[in-house]
Amino acid sequence: MSTTSTVTAPPVLSDAAAVEAARAFAARIAPGAIDRDREARHPGPELDELAATGLLAVSVPREHGGGGVAASTVGEVFRILAVADPSVAQLILAHFVLIALLGEAGTDAQKEFFYGRVTAGARIGNATAERGTKHVFDRLTSVTPAPGGGYRLDGRKYYTTGALGAQWIGVAASLDGDQSLPVTAFVPGDAEGLEFGDDWTAFGQRATASGSIVFSGVHVPADRVLHLGPVPAAPPPLILGAYDQLLHLAIDVGIARAALEEGAAFVRTRSRPWFESGVDRVSDEPHAVLRFGRLTTLLHALEALYERGGRAVDAALAAPEPTDENTAAASLAVAEAKAYSQEIAVQIATDVLELAGTSAADASHGLDRHWRNVRTHSLHDPARWKYVHIGNHLLNGVNPPRYPLL
Repeated sequence: MSTTSTVTAPPVLSDAAAVEAARAFAARIAPGAIDRDREARHPGPELDELAATGLLAVSVPREHGGGGVAASTVGEVFRILAVADPSVAQLILAHFVLIALLGEAGTDAQKEFFYGRVTAGARIGNATAERGTKHVFDRLTSVTPAPGGGYRLDGRKYYTTGALGAQWIGVAASLDGDQSLPVTAFVPGDAEGLEFGDDWTAFGQRATASGSIVFSGVHVPADRVLHLGPVPAAPPPLILGAYDQLLHLAIDVGIARAALEEGAAFVRTRSRPWFESGVDRVSDEPHAVLRFGRLTTLLHALEALYERGGRAVDAALAAPEPTDENTAAASLAVAEAKAYSQEIAVQIATDVLELAGTSAADASHGLDRHWRNVRTHSLHDPARWKYVHIGNHLLNGVNPPRYPLL
């Protein structure tokens, strides 16, 4: 006698349903965030649960079975998850960026294959960045033609957020070591010749397992390699960079809100007033009230800039075609919010500790994790260059460069 088990496909979510699903999932994972951070515990079970919600497929085009939701909706999903646990949010960021990359550069067959896997619940991880190179876009990892067909993948990656436990990993490489011929090779997360290094030791985003992967002679079928073509001297208008940055921005904005809300709750319920204040509660101290008022205003300004950036990305994607004007508008709007978040989110996470007092430093409360997480994540790319491009556009009418870190 045999039994047959039926695997239920994840639901297809609309914009509104995606936001509601994110809120429900965030409420379930939030209680364990402090322990996962303290133990640097990769949230494997939580990611499996996330796959079952249908959220991983919300950006897959509707004609391929996904939700086809707006970019701003994807950003809102990330912001909601980051309030609960920013490591979980960051672990799926590359998944959404690689889905977008497939949409721009994938063949019809590649789209059909990977979109089908994603709508069935598969997650795609990242292996893009490398250490020891001159610039962030240098790729020492390479694919070379294999004698029996397909390619051989060799190299070492770092900051491989989302790769551990993923069904597929998108690996940035070059063809035959030629930096002018970039490719993205998609390999199974359990491929032979792939070795994860347990070497992520950052003080923040501890649970992301963003360490190294070594690829040693990993076989990649020809139809699993995304050829991005020669790097043009003048790249065409692109929206992928603004989209990628919008999702990073959403994480910082989510952390800022979590820090402010948890810090305020701590002050209301646990902090002792300063003896000079003449009040019984810190929440009645005029100086504390003023500071929390200012932090609240800063957070609301940040959230407004974030929402403006999302609308700009939506507008560029909804346009008949990408142009210098609409893609630059999206990049600049997101850059303004992203640069501002790298200051304000860190400030909020810092100031709430001061206002909460010495007892807030106790690791059992986990308030320090907000500063550690946002300080670590906000180092992804420098705010100083964003401000330069914003100023150059205002003063000299120069559009920002077309690459995915603005």
